Order: sequence, then C-alpha cells, then structure tokens
Amino acid sequence: MITKIANSNQMVQNLNSVQKTSGDVHQQFSTYLKDALNEVNNAQVASNQITTKLVNNEGVELHDVLIAQQKASVAMSLTMEVRNKGVEAYQEIMRMQV
Repeated sequence: MITKIANSNQMVQNLNSVQKTSGDVHQQFSTYLKDALNEVNNAQVASNQITTKLVNNEGVELHDVLIAQQKASVAMSLTMEVRNKGVEAYQEIMRMQV
C-alpha cells in the first residue's frame, strides 16, 4: 500500500514536470543539440590530436589513430544525415498548403 502511494506521488510529480511551456521545450532541445554538436567536435579534435601524436612519433599506435578517425568520421556522417533529414522535413512543411 505504501509503495502504491509513493508510486502515485511520483507519477504526479512526473506529470507536473511533463507540463512544460514551449519555451522550456525549446531550451531543452537547444541544449541537447548543442551538446551533441560539441561531442562531434570533441571527436574531431581528439582525432586530430592523436594523429599529430602519431606523426610526431610520441608512442601512439596506428590502430588507435584509425579508431579515433573512424569514430570522428561516423559522428560527422551521422550529424550530416540528421541535418539533411531536418532540412528535408522543414522543406516539406514549407510546401504544405495552408
């Protein structure tokens, strides 16, 4: 019984947190997007740094460099595909007749 009351209180709190304004949702999406782009940038920077270490013969293994470069490449490809889908969705909405 106590567990059910605790669960219902938690559900009410979750519902209250769900009722957000469009400004809050916009801010959360903006923050999420910035964080995702920063992660892609960090992968690119890490790839460049490890490549530079390999060129300068600072004890970096070739396979580590290739893995870092592939991670950065996949992250960038995914970012570009998401951007393309977003632009495509925007264009589709703009073509809709009101």
